[in-house]
Amino acid sequence: MNRDYFPPTISNELGRQALDAAADRNFYARGTSTPTLFEIDGIPVASLVGQFGSPLFVFSEHGLREKARRMREAFRSRYENTQFAWSYKTNYLNAVCQIFHQEGWIAEVVSDFEYHKARKLGISGKDIVFNGPYKPRKILETAIGERALIQIDNWDELNLIEELTKHINQPLDVGIRVWLDASIRPIWSKFGFSVENGEAGRAAERIVKNPNLRLHTFHTHIGTYILDPNAYRVAVTKLVALREQIHIEYKHLVPCLNLGGGFPSQSLLYGMEGPAERVILPIEAYADAITEVLNRLPAKRRPQLRLESGRYLVDEAGYLLTSVVATKGIQRPLAINSNLSAWDYKEQLLLGEDARASYVLDAGVNLLYTTTWYQVNALPSRAINAPPSPSRLYGPLCMAIDVIRYSINLPPLDVGDIVTLHPVGAYNISQSMQFITYRPAVVMIGDNGKPELVRAREVLEDVDGTERLPDHLGKR
Repeated sequence: MNRDYFPPTISNELGRQALDAAADRNFYARGTSTPTLFEIDGIPVASLVGQFGSPLFVFSEHGLREKARRMREAFRSRYENTQFAWSYKTNYLNAVCQIFHQEGWIAEVVSDFEYHKARKLGISGKDIVFNGPYKPRKILETAIGERALIQIDNWDELNLIEELTKHINQPLDVGIRVWLDASIRPIWSKFGFSVENGEAGRAAERIVKNPNLRLHTFHTHIGTYILDPNAYRVAVTKLVALREQIHIEYKHLVPCLNLGGGFPSQSLLYGMEGPAERVILPIEAYADAITEVLNRLPAKRRPQLRLESGRYLVDEAGYLLTSVVATKGIQRPLAINSNLSAWDYKEQLLLGEDARASYVLDAGVNLLYTTTWYQVNALPSRAINAPPSPSRLYGPLCMAIDVIRYSINLPPLDVGDIVTLHPVGAYNISQSMQFITYRPAVVMIGDNGKPELVRAREVLEDVDGTERLPDHLGKR
């Protein structure tokens, strides 16, 4: 009898499987159905694509106004002297900007392009807040002449503004941007003057002592997609302290404190577990954090509060309708009612990375720059009687990096299926680029329920119309 003992061993079978292999063995581990989006503001998604083509950006006027009114109520019900500025860089569309202006928002711009756009839309200079680390001399001359509120970013800009205002008839209201430690990381030290090392105080002193300038605003913007309202409490507390310091030393009480923006939308960064409502606090929590500090001041010493929100207001109001143009993968997951047994279906899902279903869409990362960081949701426009499985969404560009979602649970899709990507209203319009393919049309569904074209689909002249071909190159 062989008495040799061999201890049990564990094969590498499990180790070579994906981390979610156990879930894949359960046919319904990811649910029995997938959320769909049949319509936007009562208009069927399929009819929008049929009328305006695919891909197609869609914005909801109702969604935009609803967010603006909720934010206004959240802050003004707690602190009446609050003013709002729309962050132009978040979305350049004239229709979007005008909706916020109709709701009472002034303009916040960060370049000569954005300044000119606001003026073209009828916004007067006095209703423009001019931010940014670089403001060319020519646009500064214009902004000074039109009495825009320039928020000074650095010493070189302060030198130039002092030069340009030497001979003005009355003092020009200006602000200064400051950066501070609000107990979050990273600290945005690129912009403005430091509070902690006294630089902001020295800049304020220089402005206060200049008879041609009047220090109107202390401004800070602590970052983007800030999930902790307490960071704003810290920031406004430090601005109040800086304001008090300047008042004690120079008898000047700065009229306005500007907390910028950075309030998150209902979107998730990669690595975050949803749903978004579980991890993202409502705007009222941010309003509480900011206004509690200001309301502790004596009534006569309370400043105007100014905010420059963008993402929170527009992100959920924006959709991108896109169509499946190709399917990929060694073996596509089959529907539950196919000839494949449930057991065989489960085993098929375990074949590895190459076996996941992949779909090529007609919209790519050239239109959705923010998908680099955010998990955009993908919603089929029809009900599909099959459980979801891990899928990958590619764009149409001839670039390996053109991936909208590396992994998302979707039912089996067919060529021609419409998928709605949401939310995509913030930054994607303003950061989209003409690369390989034309940029799509943009539609806004009005409060009256009527979809209207607000930007036409690009054609060749839109892309190369500004080019000039030297004579010696000629045409063939």
